[in-house]
Amino acid sequence: MKHFSKATMLIGVAAAITLGLTACTPGGSAAPAASQTLGPVSKDLGSGKTTLTVWDQNTDTGINDAQQVLNDEFEKAHPDITIKRVSRSFADLKTTLKLALSGDNPPDVVQANQGYPDMGAFVKAGFLRPVDDYAKLYGWDDYYPSGLLKLNSFSPDGTTWQGDDLYGVSQTGELVGVYYNKAVLQRAGIDSPPTTVAELTADMAKVKSAGALPLSYGDVEKSPGIHLYGLVLSALAGHDAVNDLVAGKSGSWTGDDEVAAAKTITGWVDKGYVTEGANGVSRDDAVSTFGKGGSAFLITGTWYQATLEAASSAKDIGFTALTPAGASTPVTMGGEGLAWAITSKTKNANAAAAYIDFITNAKAASTLVDKGNLPTVVPDDDTPATGTIAGDITSNYKTISSSNNITPYLDYATPTFYDTITSAMQDLVAGKATPEQYTKTLQDDYTGFVQK
Repeated sequence: MKHFSKATMLIGVAAAITLGLTACTPGGSAAPAASQTLGPVSKDLGSGKTTLTVWDQNTDTGINDAQQVLNDEFEKAHPDITIKRVSRSFADLKTTLKLALSGDNPPDVVQANQGYPDMGAFVKAGFLRPVDDYAKLYGWDDYYPSGLLKLNSFSPDGTTWQGDDLYGVSQTGELVGVYYNKAVLQRAGIDSPPTTVAELTADMAKVKSAGALPLSYGDVEKSPGIHLYGLVLSALAGHDAVNDLVAGKSGSWTGDDEVAAAKTITGWVDKGYVTEGANGVSRDDAVSTFGKGGSAFLITGTWYQATLEAASSAKDIGFTALTPAGASTPVTMGGEGLAWAITSKTKNANAAAAYIDFITNAKAASTLVDKGNLPTVVPDDDTPATGTIAGDITSNYKTISSSNNITPYLDYATPTFYDTITSAMQDLVAGKATPEQYTKTLQDDYTGFVQK
């Protein structure tokens, strides 16, 4: 994502995501977490030696490079503060962060995934500090569109997503889309990228007939399954239906579009369009295969921009998203990256807030762009070249966000939905579950939450 102002782009993203989300929690109320006594906030960090322990999931090439630069620059600007960085993959972070937060010596700053499974659970347990006071101090409430801040907000008891208290700010923007290799498509007689699920399926058939792998896919980490199903579902059901479903407003995971999306994926697998044994293939290996020209398509997020720009077939790679029948613009998942949050037990809250501001502000956005990343608030002077991966991402992001057509990640739906949908997707791809069984598994989890 490049060069468009937050007025034209990010407000569109905020509206796209918040239109379908409610201020009431489907799961009802729970006992509120104990209220936290917050100390005075200040930009004066003092002169004592401080070590900030920071947990992040910025392990991909572009964002890891940017994070290292930002950390080094922060330490130079604050020579009395040392950053102790712990960087884990998204999957590892999900399995280890709760334990770390519940200990006697938790990190000072963490990246927390939005929605009920992670941020909501952490807030409910009293692990995270609200940061509304720092938002006023550093101007985060002016820098970020209100809709994006709402995605990082909860009620103090952790039961209402998009509640009154802010618990973090995000560093990057995101889209899930279809990367495609122009050379592989041309060898299969395809002159332009697909625009619908039906066209993508037809193109996969042509690529397969030409002797190439249609879709490079690896799901050993489990999270890529959310992106695969979410992209197909968004392009079949459309923005409002997916938003309302994730928010618990209306719809069913066993609805026609939901089942059709699952059938689409099983059809791809059954016809040999997808990497064989995908559940045992890592997402990085799948990306590497595609980056070397070993497949026609790759379905993943913009967080792989820098990796693919450095790939051997980069000049042949494009990025697009799919359009539902009857719609004029594409619809896909996205929004913003994980929130940078301050833990409730930190003794260094002022330093933690200064660090978060430093790695997310306008100057940091330029560093993110330089390293091939999509910042949450895009610099106005960022102008990628047309016909490049960055240019394609920019064009798609501008179109989709301005049309309010970005849908939220599906795992936001319930506190247990991440585990449910990722395991169910592996069963679906492995042929251990039919589309109907897969969608019923999702609906059972969903019903158990929204009816509480």
